[in-house]
Amino acid sequence: MKGGGGKCGNMEKIKPILAIISLQFGYAGMYIITMVSFKHGMDHWVLATYRHIVATVVMAPFALILERKVRPKMTLKIFYRLLALGILEPLMDQNFYYIGLKSTTASYTSAFTNALPAVTFILALIFRLERVNFREKHSIAKVVGTVITLGGAMVMTLYKGPAIEIVKAAHSSIHGSSTTATGQHYITGTLAIMGSISTWAAFFILQSFTLKVYPAELSLVTLICGIGSILNFIVSMIFVRDLSAWKIGMDTGTLAAVYSGVVCSGIAYYIQSIVIRQRGPVFTTSFSPMCMVITSFFGALVLAEKIHLGSIIGAIFIVIGLYSVVWGKSKDDVNPLDEKIGAVQELPITNVDKPTNGGDVTGVPMNGRDVTGAPMNGRDVVGAPITGVPTST
Repeated sequence: MKGGGGKCGNMEKIKPILAIISLQFGYAGMYIITMVSFKHGMDHWVLATYRHIVATVVMAPFALILERKVRPKMTLKIFYRLLALGILEPLMDQNFYYIGLKSTTASYTSAFTNALPAVTFILALIFRLERVNFREKHSIAKVVGTVITLGGAMVMTLYKGPAIEIVKAAHSSIHGSSTTATGQHYITGTLAIMGSISTWAAFFILQSFTLKVYPAELSLVTLICGIGSILNFIVSMIFVRDLSAWKIGMDTGTLAAVYSGVVCSGIAYYIQSIVIRQRGPVFTTSFSPMCMVITSFFGALVLAEKIHLGSIIGAIFIVIGLYSVVWGKSKDDVNPLDEKIGAVQELPITNVDKPTNGGDVTGVPMNGRDVTGAPMNGRDVVGAPITGVPTST
């Protein structure tokens, strides 16, 4: 029995790792498909709008059906958080990222985004989601790793170096005039990528807090994508005056919108929400170097991209620093997010081990009703009797 329990425990620890690793392959595919769509004239504002419309349509049925009993009541405070999440990720992060991708290369963009865990760690320190004690080795490792990671990002920004062509150009129909098509404005692209990383990290932090008061991942994803669709559409109407840019057909633009919407917005947001609740935002962002390796390989193979020496040197520093942060994070005994917000992993109404004194997560009396307002009759949301509360006859 002990052996079986140990295996189950190990599997529970492995599940978040496998989920995040799977996402890296999904993100790598998005880098390549999106770059190809840009080479064929897809506008990034339009792509961001279609991407989140697809994600909303795909995720909404699951949210409505599977979370109808556990979805918290919408409040003005929660709505403001959802609006902020919609601005940070679907609007700002996605469009900064697309601008950076169009101005550089898929390999460069994926390598630079390895600075995300370090930026997330800095924000987590600011919001007291992470702790640093310089008397502990793992705390020093997190700080040193963050500095090395940011140093690697600066190397990539300031030093380009000679180009290294891994695969000779062979498919002119795909990459043709890739240099002129993407504009290769590395300074503008780098600044845009930095803006993308900053807003993405802020999104993870705010998502961590929001999940504690709105612990319905599918519904949260649907609402974020829905709000993001509206915001992107409004901004697109301002910047995109050519109506032909909205044309939908059997082309790479449609493929990019569907793929990124389903895999990288819908599924990715959902998996990230679950892992964030279990392991925290820093852990969730710690596997991005895998995406860099995968993207660099496919970028060279499919797009015949050249990798510059500065990118390789910077990426090495980023990976070293990143895994120093990850090692230090793995030695933490407690998830600071749980410690700060109370480690409430489920609705108090379903947590029979910890009495809530008749109140919800904010302390407001429940008056014998669940989050939807329906009478509880001495039972939890799955119908099981609550210990110490008489059931109705």
